[in-house]
This record gives sequence, C-alpha cells and structure tokens, in this order.
Amino acid sequence: MTPATAPFLGVLMLETRFPRLPGDIGHPRTFDFAVRHAVVRSASARRVVQPGDPGLLEPFLAAARELVREGASAITTSCGFLVLYQAALQAALDVPVWTSSLLLVPELQARLGAEGSVGIVTVDAASLAAAHLRAAGADPETPIEGLAPGCAFQRALLGDEPGFEAREAEAATVQAAQNLVQRRPDVAAIVLECTNMPPYAEAVRRATGRPVHDLTTLLRERYPRIPRATA
Repeated sequence: MTPATAPFLGVLMLETRFPRLPGDIGHPRTFDFAVRHAVVRSASARRVVQPGDPGLLEPFLAAARELVREGASAITTSCGFLVLYQAALQAALDVPVWTSSLLLVPELQARLGAEGSVGIVTVDAASLAAAHLRAAGADPETPIEGLAPGCAFQRALLGDEPGFEAREAEAATVQAAQNLVQRRPDVAAIVLECTNMPPYAEAVRRATGRPVHDLTTLLRERYPRIPRATA
C-alpha cells in the first residue's frame, strides 16, 4: 500500500448476478466507510453453500491477499458459509478477517448466558452444519432455521437468478425467523447468516420482538475500531 492510499474494508464477493439491495454486503451504499469489492471467479453461491467446495480456498486467499496489497485494513466476505475459511484466511493475513455473521453467535450467547439462546436464520438449513458452527466458535447445537426449501428467494440466491421480488424475499426471511421462535421460544437473539438478508432485519425484529444481528452489524461495530496504523 502506498502512503497516499486510504484504508478500506475489503469484501470478497461470490460471483453472482442477483440484485444487491441497500443493506446487502454487496451494495455500494450499505456502509458509510470506504469499501472495495473483489469478485472471486467461479465462486457461485451453490458451490459455496452446497456442499462447501474446499477447492475455493486458494482463490479466496489470492483475492484477499490482493485486497490487502491494495490497502485493505480488514477483510470480510459475502457469504456466511465462508466461515469454514475463517481460520485459514486469518492465519494467512495480517489484518482482521471476519468471514461471517456466525462469528457473533458465541459472543451473543455469552451475553445471554442461561437467559436464552441465540438462533440462526440461514439461506439453507440443510447445508449449514456443525462444522460451520464450530468454525465460528459456536455451539453445534445452536438452533437453526432456513428459508423454506425451494421458495423463490432461496431459488434466486442458490440458483443465481437475475432477479427476485424484495417483498417476497422479506416475507420468506420473516417467515423463517417466526418459525424459529415458534419452535424455540427460548431464542432471545437472532443472527442472520445470509448477507442478502440484512435489508429485512428490521422486519424480522418487528415480527419476532427479538434483536437481530447480521454481518453488517458486526462490521459497523468492529471495523471502525481498527487502528489505522494497521492499514
């Protein structure tokens, strides 16, 4: 990085074409600090989520290293399932790495203690496994609820369709969260795994009465605290 380069948050993006709404990690106006996106070619949502292709680690490492060379003072990603790469990416880079909102789960659970559980809403409950939770430092028994299998929002994300209706996406996300708290009334805080769900976080909060966290809330809390000397 040259002295004239201002630090920024580097975002490793999947190669997708579906819409990125305000609040989504991929929307240019989601944050009020500098962000630079780098697409990892061939990293489709389905390839990352189902079943989690280990062959993608090297392309993600290469893209992350390039962002750091360009001046990134921290690295994040556009898919919560990439928590499987958290340890490898952090070991390879000398800047903070936050791959997933799932990293919030142990911290939130520690705050709740015995007073309640953290629950996760994900794009695909069948694919979010104990390995992902362990990689985040979370209890593998953390309750999980996914989008309804085959719903329009899930099809758009996993199938990389060119469009989806925001109202339908919101309704699908809210329904998953409501299913979660109905099944597990002890859930006292919700974490949205999917980085395409933050635009609907407020609707989830209203519908469930629970605080809602996601990757954007993690980044807004942690990124500004990075000393600029590390950039």
